[in-house]
Amino acid sequence: MISEVGGALPHLAGLDAPVTPEGRRLLDVLDHHLPRIADVSAAHDREGTFPTEVFRALRSDGVLSATVPRELGGMGVGSVHDVALAVMRVAEADASTALCLHMQLCRGITMSYELRHSTPAGQALAERILRLMGAGDAIVSGALKDAGQVTELRPDGEGGWLLSGRKILVSMAPIATHFVVATRTRPGSGPARGASAFLEAGTKGLTAPDNWDGMGMRASASTEVVFDDCPVPEEDLFLRGPVGEVNHAAMAGQTVSSIGLLGVYAGIAQSARDIAVAGVRRRGGTPAAAVRTMVAELDVKLYSLRTALGAALLHTDHHAARTTDDPAERGLRMIAAFQYAKLVVNRNAAAVVEDCMTLAGGASFTAGHPLARRYRDVRAGWFMQPFTYADAVDHLSAHALGPES
Repeated sequence: MISEVGGALPHLAGLDAPVTPEGRRLLDVLDHHLPRIADVSAAHDREGTFPTEVFRALRSDGVLSATVPRELGGMGVGSVHDVALAVMRVAEADASTALCLHMQLCRGITMSYELRHSTPAGQALAERILRLMGAGDAIVSGALKDAGQVTELRPDGEGGWLLSGRKILVSMAPIATHFVVATRTRPGSGPARGASAFLEAGTKGLTAPDNWDGMGMRASASTEVVFDDCPVPEEDLFLRGPVGEVNHAAMAGQTVSSIGLLGVYAGIAQSARDIAVAGVRRRGGTPAAAVRTMVAELDVKLYSLRTALGAALLHTDHHAARTTDDPAERGLRMIAAFQYAKLVVNRNAAAVVEDCMTLAGGASFTAGHPLARRYRDVRAGWFMQPFTYADAVDHLSAHALGPES
């Protein structure tokens, strides 16, 4: 039976309402923070500074542990639909804050997934991370993108590993207490394996220079992080399959951890539309036919974006629970819907912002205009993994035509 929330049917696509009580609670808590997030956003964007005071307040209200299971100290938000909706609402106030918040919320979702599906060693590490997050003792940043050289683990000769390399675009790195680092092993014998290493911010050899100066997402503190022979015990690793091996089953976990990020770009598009339409209304009189046409087209694009994303999120929640299905087939189903939605969101969000700038006129091309910030921020969507545009095209065309096409 589908329950009603606020008179709406939440299980319909469209990102209009949460689908779980835990998601409703998260949104209720966030509502109190949104005005403050919006108030400080322009200054932090202009100065390229991280909104530490915002995250301190979110932490004190339990928002940063929202996706940790209740028995481990969190709110128990487990629906990616509700995570994306929360992120979207925050992005309407500030995209940088939403981006960083998603990094924390997705960590709880990902570790909860590992707790159910990983190896015994992986489950133990996932539970340890979740308990730290649930206690408010962990702000966990993900370090994914290599810079110049592949980040690697090599044996330390005593049963552990040493991590070396450099990552870029590591959001909220200056305030992170811990990092999860995508890497690979370089063993003395046998094939190299993919891995995710868990490190405390104070680990010997780890530095996070505060050098972020991005074109967009300027308040996200997406700095580089350097690893210089950082010690990593064996129990602090999630070990994956051989490097270069395509693992369709693992795509289920990738989808669960990453699809909520699309809420950032849905929120940017929604806020840009609201700014532009409010500007048209302030002019008074009857708008020209071209203006009315553009406003109608804006809403069509936004509806398409939100409906595609909402459907993909509900699809993800559905298949994430179907653990008895064939793992490879399940992963392929989940990643395909994610990538369809990602292309729709990235295209339409950018188009909406550009159309809003046309409606607003030349003033929107000045650095301090709220639409200029959204124009810069929305471009980041194309670079987010998985997948970038080229990789998505390769994957989706192979899905339709076969890998030899």
